[in-house]
Amino acid sequence: MLRFAASPEPVTADPVRTVPSTLLTQSWLDLSFLHWAVDPADVAPLLPVETVPDTYEGLTYVGLVAFRMHRVGWFRAPGIPYFGTFPEVNVRLYSVDREGRRGVVFRSLEAARLLPVTIARAAFQLPYVWARMAIHRDRDTITYTSSRRWPGPRGAGCRLKVRIGERIEEPTPLEHFLTARWGIHNSFSGRSVYLPNSHPRWPLHRAELLRCDDDLVSAAGLSACAGPPMSVLYSPGVPVRMGYPAVNDLFR
Repeated sequence: MLRFAASPEPVTADPVRTVPSTLLTQSWLDLSFLHWAVDPADVAPLLPVETVPDTYEGLTYVGLVAFRMHRVGWFRAPGIPYFGTFPEVNVRLYSVDREGRRGVVFRSLEAARLLPVTIARAAFQLPYVWARMAIHRDRDTITYTSSRRWPGPRGAGCRLKVRIGERIEEPTPLEHFLTARWGIHNSFSGRSVYLPNSHPRWPLHRAELLRCDDDLVSAAGLSACAGPPMSVLYSPGVPVRMGYPAVNDLFR
């Protein structure tokens, strides 16, 4: 059983720590957040070592997040327009480590560019997947489609259609918990590594799910998400900086 060296850090709408050195820059645009509440025991075996499910009022969550990745760039160089810009859909869980750092754990990340998929799998050991994808915006309605190409299961995908509602002036504590995550927990060569990020406060909108044909969640090994999601949110997006993993994570 993991024992925390400190209590989990607070859930905050603004970054909980500074990111002094930039590894990657990017923007996340036109995001739709779908979430299902699940029993922490159902997802605990899927998390990296030295992390446990992060919970809110006794429950943890499975997220299906669709968006447009825009102009990924290394260090502080300008972002790449073609290879760094593509649709993405990820399946994610919520985690906390022995130092109390809250984060997300990606079970899969579908992306429409093969080169970034290959680099992310090789350099960061993140579970990126090459997929055939599209995003279409028609006034207040946005549609995301994805069909997996490599690696399998080939053809796994989703079709999501969301109607964007009013701006949320004061998000609830749970809405902050689901969206304001300031790092990634990932398994790297048998260790749990934390990659911090920093971005402005999320501009969030209410949203209505009009269509959800999805088998990415089940393909990620999560069978507990029956029925409609308990939360559907939209954001026009934010610019993001990704930092380096802590040295003690790499050599612990």
